[in-house]
This record gives sequence, structure tokens and C-alpha cells, in this order.
Amino acid sequence: MQTERPFVMSVAGFDPSGGAGVLADIKTFEQLKVQGLAICTALTLQTESEFYTLQWQPIDEILSAIDILMKKYKVEAVKIGVVKDAEFLAQIAEKVKTINPEVKIVWDPVLKSTSEFSFFDLNTIHELKNVLRKIDLITPNYNEYEILKEYHLFEQSGSGCSVLIKGGHREDKTGTDILWENGKEISIEPNNTTSVFYPKHGSGCVLSCAIASHLAKGENLKNACRKGKQYIEKFLASNPTLLGFHS
Repeated sequence: MQTERPFVMSVAGFDPSGGAGVLADIKTFEQLKVQGLAICTALTLQTESEFYTLQWQPIDEILSAIDILMKKYKVEAVKIGVVKDAEFLAQIAEKVKTINPEVKIVWDPVLKSTSEFSFFDLNTIHELKNVLRKIDLITPNYNEYEILKEYHLFEQSGSGCSVLIKGGHREDKTGTDILWENGKEISIEPNNTTSVFYPKHGSGCVLSCAIASHLAKGENLKNACRKGKQYIEKFLASNPTLLGFHS
């Protein structure tokens, strides 16, 4: 019986529908039996299908909250969600690694919402190369990967950051993810080919949090990605609506 749970922190947006952002992240942490902490990067007004407003939180307040929580709790992994630009991300990653250089950081690079609302300032993408050295894994979908790849962020001599390219938007081999780790390509096939998977609001948030949870529990990156995929498949198959169930 597990009596102590490792601490995992989400630094992400607030979505009042509960489908994405810190609310979805906390649900994921709880299901995977890690102790979840959350810091808000942005307040949004959205439903699972429509986006209305976005208000970024001041970076100083975010950094102060990270400082307080990470000095109080032994955080093993941090998931970062929506950030407004490369500098915003850099300051968060720098603060986390300064407090604990061993902590694992997973960034889910939300460039646009499913409803096509733009979050990340694409004019700052070229600044990401230095930031990625502080990040252990990023989890772009196929379309996001194609955009990021144009800036040569993932070349061998580049970031040193592992990349999980999610396969949900692929034309071929739908659902097969590709993990690039230390220059090696690892295919992560769907676990359950018999289930019907439905599109879900916030699926990227949930997957990156599931991976961060397994990293916090001591899994290596490949196993954490495989187990994260098992979790997201249950989430995608949970019901036909855009809001998934976590149990």
C-alpha cells in the first residue's frame, strides 16, 4: 500500500469547464495517486467547444507561487501548460530548476486551442532553443511539431530535450506516438485498438500530466509515456462528448 504520494505541480491555465488546464490536471493527478499542486498562468472563459476570453497572470506572481510551493513540498515533476511566449516559459523553467535541478519538467506546448484561439506568441519561437535545455520532455501534437520543427529546435546538437509527438492528427498510423529520446526514435503504439476513441477537449493537458505523474513515481521516460498513453486512451474512450471522464 502506498502511504506517501510524490508531489507533482501543474503550472497551467484555468478552464472553468474543467476539461483542460489545471482542473483537468488535478483530476489526472488524483487518479494516478500523486499529490497535485497547481499554479495558474492564465484565467480563461471557455467551454469545451468555444473560447471567449483570456487574461494572463503576472509572471512575478507565478514565480513567487512556484518559490513558495517548491520550498514547502518536495516536487518531483512539473507540468507546464499554456504560456504566452518563450520568455514567460523560460522564467518558469529557470525558477523550477534553480530550486531543484533534479525536478522533471514536461511542457505541453499549447500553440492554439482546439477552437483555433492562439495562446503562444509565435514570433518568439526562435527563442525556445535555450529554454528547451531546461525541459525534459515536450509533448506537441503532429501539427504543433511541424510548426516547431521549422525553427530547427530538435536537431541533434540543439535542445537536448526529448520530444513526444502525439499521433492523433497523423494521416498515417493514427494514434501511434513517436518519442525522440537521445537521438533515438521509439514508436509508442495504441494499447487498445478495439476501443472507439472520441475527440476530447483537454486531451493534451491530461496526457502530459499523466506522463509527469509517472515520472514522479520513478518511471523512466519511455515507460512514463507508455503508461500515460494507457491513461489517455481510457479518457478518450470514456464517453462520446468533448468532456472526458477520469474514472
